[in-house]
Amino acid sequence: MSRPATSAAPVTIALTALAPISWGTTYAVTTEFLPADRPLFTGLMRALPAGLVLLAVARRLPRGVWWGKAAVLGALNIGAFFPLLFLSAYRLPGGMAAVVGSVGPLFVAGLAAVLLGERPTVRTLLTGIAAALGVSLVVLKAAGALDVIGVMAAVASTASMSAGTVLTKRWGRPDGVGPLALTGWQLTAGGLLIAPIALLVEGAPPALDGRAIGGYLYLALANTAVAYWLWFRGIGRLAATQVTFLGPLSPLTAAVVGWAALGQALGPVQVAGMALAFGATVFGQLGPRTPVRGGGDGGAVVARGLGTPGGAPSPREVRS
Repeated sequence: MSRPATSAAPVTIALTALAPISWGTTYAVTTEFLPADRPLFTGLMRALPAGLVLLAVARRLPRGVWWGKAAVLGALNIGAFFPLLFLSAYRLPGGMAAVVGSVGPLFVAGLAAVLLGERPTVRTLLTGIAAALGVSLVVLKAAGALDVIGVMAAVASTASMSAGTVLTKRWGRPDGVGPLALTGWQLTAGGLLIAPIALLVEGAPPALDGRAIGGYLYLALANTAVAYWLWFRGIGRLAATQVTFLGPLSPLTAAVVGWAALGQALGPVQVAGMALAFGATVFGQLGPRTPVRGGGDGGAVVARGLGTPGGAPSPREVRS
């Protein structure tokens, strides 16, 4: 009876990995198809329509305490995460927010030890450090003066997503509720939280042409509805540290897309960083594979085409 569970683990890992891979395409779609200077509107268009579609498909609403739990998870994984992510992107040098976000596996390891009883091993900690170093080599450019508020926002966004990942795993799902409904709850709650912020900061929605509509449809359906469903499904079936170690696939995918589609250069140092981060991602899947009761998005904005585990574009790069 153990063989089916063992053989299913690589399939679950591969399907969950499709989420950060999809998020790595966000930057290219944003810069090539969407109106500039509207990062919060883009976050809203990703979250709320996708959440409403999933709610319509799942036909399940929260009950009892799950109204509160869904609101908390939606805020941590979407609603608070996106605005903090964008704030850090505006105020930090290109790539620095990604470096801060790449310590997400270490955040999750610490929270999982407290809330889930998943004790971090020396191997987990070293793998997390290696992943952060690899991402740093890929995205970190010439240093500039660091902004305290920007750094705090980057750390807070990483902590928010990490907490959302661990709480999603700890709380699981109500009986009879699948990951599709849980994903719809969180995206809807997060989108409703972002909506007033987007209206206050960016004003009325912009006029959209056919390319923009196509771009938003891709972000809402493939990049968000499907990707987040796979992500939350993976959280329910894998150890928390396994899931979060898939996060570096997002900036790695963005780097490859930027090189292949946008003509961005990849030097030897970046290639070495990609190899190190990818190796850490693979090594991070070799930890305990304990199924958990139920089944977040993690990462940080990076500049010059190196997207995020949450897939948010860098406002600085959208403007350029």
